[in-house]
Amino acid sequence: MKKLISLVLALTMLLTLTACGGSDAPAATEAPKAEAPAADAPAAAVATGVEDGVLTVGMECAYAPYNWTQMDDSNGAVPIANNPGTYANGYDVMIAKKICEANGWELEVMAIGWDGLVPALNAGQLDAVIAGQSMTETRMQEVDMAGPYFYASIVCVTQSDNALASATGISQLSGACTAQTGTIWYDSCLPQIEGAELMPASETAPAMIMAVTSGTVDYICTDMPTAMGACATYDNLTILDFTGSDDNFEVDAGEINIGISVVKGNTFLLDAMNAVLSEMSVDDFNNTMNEAIGVQPEI
Repeated sequence: MKKLISLVLALTMLLTLTACGGSDAPAATEAPKAEAPAADAPAAAVATGVEDGVLTVGMECAYAPYNWTQMDDSNGAVPIANNPGTYANGYDVMIAKKICEANGWELEVMAIGWDGLVPALNAGQLDAVIAGQSMTETRMQEVDMAGPYFYASIVCVTQSDNALASATGISQLSGACTAQTGTIWYDSCLPQIEGAELMPASETAPAMIMAVTSGTVDYICTDMPTAMGACATYDNLTILDFTGSDDNFEVDAGEINIGISVVKGNTFLLDAMNAVLSEMSVDDFNNTMNEAIGVQPEI
């Protein structure tokens, strides 16, 4: 009987210890959950790109008078980093130099094809794109843009002896036409011309200009600086400017104002560039563009 009582007491104590968690086995617990960041936590900082004191700018280096390639450093041209022995110049280079001088940065220019500029920027190969880009809503979904650094207008260019040279509005245009690929000139403006024979888009601005000088097309659509640059090289071309007419292309300001692309969220570069551009007037922009047109090589 004593042994039976002792056994019952022992079992009771064992159950009591187990219920209190006094055994050697650890109690089961839920795995810790990762804490979500607070709603007001700051986003990860975006690299400015100029931590090394160098502003790397992308442009085609084939889009006079905005930018072009030359074989020496005359007229303030700067080396093209990814094409040794060549130099970049033009309106875009002149603006980039003003921005760098104001901020104490060194300028590095990279020559990249039109369609590759924004991808190269977002891949971190460039700090900015200064390449005659319009400040369209579509583009600004991909990048942030400083500026405008030029206020352009949309025009057409034809040969001086073409019957279209006397046109006073887009309703009087007909025949074959083209513009540079990836631009509002081709995607938005030319389709507004009823009955226009839209030819394949030109890969570059020089190819577009060659199409009209060779007679492959009757006219091209572009912006005023590009048209002026073309006419400065080819004296058989004339500009059709319908500005101020009701018979003109329908575009909004963002489609014709020219801006500088930076990676989204790079407020440091955006603010630094806007600070320089805000000190320049429309006359300053136009005078600089005229300077570029005056020293551009043949397109």
